[in-house]
Amino acid sequence: MTEFDLLFRLILAIVFGGAIGMERQRGHKPAGLRTHMLVSLGSCLFTLLSFMAYVDLIDFYMDPTRIAAGVVTGIGFLGAGAIIQSKRGVIGLTTAASIWVVAAIGMSVGYGLFILAGGTTILALIVLYVLEKFEKNVESED
Repeated sequence: MTEFDLLFRLILAIVFGGAIGMERQRGHKPAGLRTHMLVSLGSCLFTLLSFMAYVDLIDFYMDPTRIAAGVVTGIGFLGAGAIIQSKRGVIGLTTAASIWVVAAIGMSVGYGLFILAGGTTILALIVLYVLEKFEKNVESED
């Protein structure tokens, strides 16, 4: 892999994360476009670094999944920060979940699984946008 290939992956991670971030921004959610783009970008970069370190240090024992596990843990803390509990209930769970999914998308791009990452982006947008409309229709019928 050349550095241009790596840069392409980072840009693609930004595009996929940005697509989901645009939907969240449109809904005036706490984590919007830039947050989702940065989460996807960072997750992709950490994945690339772990993958490249594994390839370069093949003679040494190294578990490339340890960095991925660290990304997931870090994203958990970021998502927890998006959740707010009030007397009216808990808000921000969907935003936290979207941050978690965007991290997975970034990691998928980092590993070169572009179709999987693109498909997951489309599925996430369906869940966030289409099902939101469905939920509002169900709520208005009650």
